Amino acid sequence: MKTFILMSSINPQTASPVSVVTTMRDCTTTARSWVDRARKLVPEAAFVAHFALLGSYDFMDIYHAPDEETAAKVAWICCADGTFKVESWTAIPEARMQELANQLAEGIQKQAQSETKQL
Repeated sequence: MKTFILMSSINPQTASPVSVVTTMRDCTTTARSWVDRARKLVPEAAFVAHFALLGSYDFMDIYHAPDEETAAKVAWICCADGTFKVESWTAIPEARMQELANQLAEGIQKQAQSETKQL
């Protein structure tokens, strides 16, 4: 299964501090309810973690899904809850990223050797 990260914001950046605090307080149950709904509607997605954040996003959800189409369903369910901004990111484990880098380096080296032989 692939790992996905769903970043979401509940208010535009220009919202007043009072409205942000009120919304964040009310979102505690809403955040859990959309995840519960996603679990029911997209059972092939396995939720790993749900975090509240300080910064340009309010929440981060980490989950596993078999493909991008399944990840899109999860994001749509989050959007349906009235979330202001949602982004889905693909996460590649560090060990796999190292394998990909090694494969690319080997390919570049082979190409360079081939080009040198042609000269």
